Amino acid sequence: MNDRPEGWSEDSRGNRYGRGSTSAQPEGARVMRQVRRTPGGAGGPQAAPPYGGVPQQPSYDQGYGGYDSGYNTGQVYGAPPGRPQGPGGTGPGAMRPAPNWGRRIKWTAITLVTVLVVTTVATYFWADSKLHRDVDLSKVIDRPAAGQGTNYLIVGSDSRAGMSAEEKKKLHTGSAEGKRTDSMMILHVGGNGDTLISLPRDSDVEIPTYKGSTSGKVYQGTGRHVKLNAAYAEDGPELLVRTVEYNTGLHIDHYVEIGFAGFANIVDAVGGVELTIDKGFKDKYSGADFKTGKQTLNGQQALAFVRTRHAFAASDLQRTKNQQKFLSALAHQVATPTTVLNPFKFYPTMSAGLDSLIVDKDMGLLDLGSMFWAMKGVSGGDGTSMNMPVSGSAGGNLLWDKAKVKTLVGELNNDEKVTVTGN
Repeated sequence: MNDRPEGWSEDSRGNRYGRGSTSAQPEGARVMRQVRRTPGGAGGPQAAPPYGGVPQQPSYDQGYGGYDSGYNTGQVYGAPPGRPQGPGGTGPGAMRPAPNWGRRIKWTAITLVTVLVVTTVATYFWADSKLHRDVDLSKVIDRPAAGQGTNYLIVGSDSRAGMSAEEKKKLHTGSAEGKRTDSMMILHVGGNGDTLISLPRDSDVEIPTYKGSTSGKVYQGTGRHVKLNAAYAEDGPELLVRTVEYNTGLHIDHYVEIGFAGFANIVDAVGGVELTIDKGFKDKYSGADFKTGKQTLNGQQALAFVRTRHAFAASDLQRTKNQQKFLSALAHQVATPTTVLNPFKFYPTMSAGLDSLIVDKDMGLLDLGSMFWAMKGVSGGDGTSMNMPVSGSAGGNLLWDKAKVKTLVGELNNDEKVTVTGN
C-alpha cells in the first residue's frame, strides 16, 4: 500500500536530505510541508503549496525591525550590518591590536627615573641627618690663608663612647677615660693629583696660642713642645687643627673623626676586608695576631691591625703605613658593585659610617663624598701617599724635616704635583 501523497514519486525524491544527487546543482534544503493559515482564521480552509516545490519563505525583515541574518552579505550571524568583524574588527571575534611597545618603554623609563630620583633624594636627606657636626672651626684663631684645593684633617680617635665593658674587652681598647688620637692624616684634594699625608702621633710640635673650645678663654703660647696627639687630649679637635696649622702653615678646610667602635662597625657592615699581610706579627696591647698571606679581617681584627705599633721597630711610622694600606683596601671594598648595588649592604655600611663620624659644622655630604673618592684614588695609586718627612727624634718625639715640610706645604698650597717624599 502506498501511503505517499499523490504526485510523490521516487524520482521526485532526488533532492531529499541525506541522498546523493547526480545533478550539478547542490542539494537543496529538505522540503518541509507548509501549512498556511488563511485570513479566515483557524477554522477556514488552508491551502498547501504543490508537492515538490519550495514554498516562499517569509522575509526576516518583516516585523523584526529590519533584522537580517547576514548570510547573504558574508557577515557573522547576529552581528549588526555595516560593522566589520573578525581580524581588526571590534566584535567578539576581533583580534586585539598589537601592543605599543614604544609607549610602554617610555612610561617604564619614566617610572624608573622617578623612583631613582625619589630614592636618591630620600637617601641624601637620611644620610645628611646622621652626620654629627660637632666641631666648630670658627673657634680656631690666627689661621693661615687658604690655598688652592681642599684639605681634610682625618682623625682616628680612641674614643670608647657608647662601648660596653664586653666590647672594650673584645676590641682590646682598655677603659681609659676621655679620648686621644690614634691616627692623623691630611688629605689634599686638588687638580694636580690628590695627596694623603700621615702625621705620626709622636710628632714633635709646639702648642701655640689658642682659644678654648668650651671656655672661650685665650691661652697664650709658651713655646711648649709636646707630641701631636697631646694637643687633641688637651682641648679637642679645635686645638688639634690649630696646632697642625701653626706647625705646617697649611689651612685645614674640613675635619673628620671616627672612633674605635665606629671603625670596627664599618668593617663588619661591609662584610670584612681582604688584605695581604707581608709578614705576620703579634701584639698583646692591640690584640693583633696575624699570619703572613692573604686573609679577610673582621672589625675586631681590622682595629688591631691599624692600632699596632709595639710589634714594629719603626713603631709609629710603620703603623701609619699599615693604616694607609688598610684604608686603601677598605675604600675599594666599600666601592665595589656588590656593596654599592646591594641595599642590604649599602645602607648598613653607610649607617655604620655616618653614625660614628664627627665632622665640622660646614661639612656636607658632597664634601664627604669627595674626600672618600679622593682617598680611594690615592690608595689605589692615582695619587701620592706618604708620611710627613722626618729628620730624626728627640726625647721620644719625631722631628719633622723643616725644609721638606716647607716645600711640601708650598706645593699643596699652590696645588702643584707633590715632589717631596716622606719616610
